Amino acid sequence: MKSAHDLLELLDLKKIDASHFEGVSQTIGSPNVFGGQVLAQAVNAAYRTLKNNRILHSLHAYFIEAGDLNVPITYEVNEVRDGGSFSTRRVLASQNGTTIFILAASFHKEETGHNHQIEMNTSLKQPEELLSWSEMLLKFGDVLPGLTKRFLEIERPIDFKPVEVLNPLKQSDLPPYSNVWFKLKKAIPDADLATKQQILTYISDYNILAAALLPHASKAHFGNTQMASLDHSMWFFRDFDFEDWMLYSIETPNASNARGFAKGNIFSRDGKLIACVAQEGLMRPIIKSK
Repeated sequence: MKSAHDLLELLDLKKIDASHFEGVSQTIGSPNVFGGQVLAQAVNAAYRTLKNNRILHSLHAYFIEAGDLNVPITYEVNEVRDGGSFSTRRVLASQNGTTIFILAASFHKEETGHNHQIEMNTSLKQPEELLSWSEMLLKFGDVLPGLTKRFLEIERPIDFKPVEVLNPLKQSDLPPYSNVWFKLKKAIPDADLATKQQILTYISDYNILAAALLPHASKAHFGNTQMASLDHSMWFFRDFDFEDWMLYSIETPNASNARGFAKGNIFSRDGKLIACVAQEGLMRPIIKSK
C-alpha cells in the first residue's frame, strides 16, 4: 500500500449480506495479518449495520488466532442492541470456519455535556525536526539489523516520525515511554468521521506494543522476542482530520508473565485529545535450544 486511497480500499469490505462482510489482507512486514487491519475492518463491518448516524465511542477486542494473509476474512456482525442513545455491535472475524478475532463496539448519538482533557506534552521535538521511517532507512540502512531494515522497506500510506529513536547498535534499557508523530502521506479532506475513525483504528496498532520492549532494550529485541497483540481497546472523544501531524504518546506501565502492557493518548498537533488506546500483548523471550 502506498496511499491513503489504497488503505481505504483495504478497509472497505465486500458485502455478502446484511450481517456478513468479507475482507482481504495486506502485509506490513509480518508473516501474519496485521492486527490494526482486522480491527479497522471489523469497525467498518459494524458501521455498515447502523441506520441511526451514531458514532463509534469505544471498542474492545481480542486477537484469538494469527490471521493468514492469503485467506479472505469473513466478518459476522451481531446487532446486540439499538437503544435510545447507544448502539452495540459484536463482530466475529473468521478464516476457514475458525474464529480469529472478536470485537465489541459501542456507538453513541451526538450529545452535549461537560468537557475536559489532559494536556499534550508541548516540549517534544516537532515533526520537522525528526526523521521518518523511510528517511531513517535511507540514512542508516547499511547499519540497521536485517529485521528492522526489512520492516522499514515496506511501503505504507502513513509516515511515522519517532521522537525517541532506539539505537540498535547501543543496547541499553530505556525509559518506559514512546512518542511518535504520524501523518497520512496524502490527506483525505472529504472523509467523514466514521471513515477517519477506521483509519485511526488501523494506525493505533502501530508502535504501541513495541514500547513495552523499551525498558528491556539491553537484552530484548524483535529478533529474540515473540511479540503478538492479545487484546486492544480504544476510546474516541473528538472529531479530527488528517491534514496535519498527530502525536501518539505511549507509556508502558507493566511487563510480567511473558506479557507487556501499554497505553497511549492520540493528540492532534494543536493539543486536542482525540482518542485513548490500551493494549496487552505477548512478549515471550525466545529460548534457543542448544
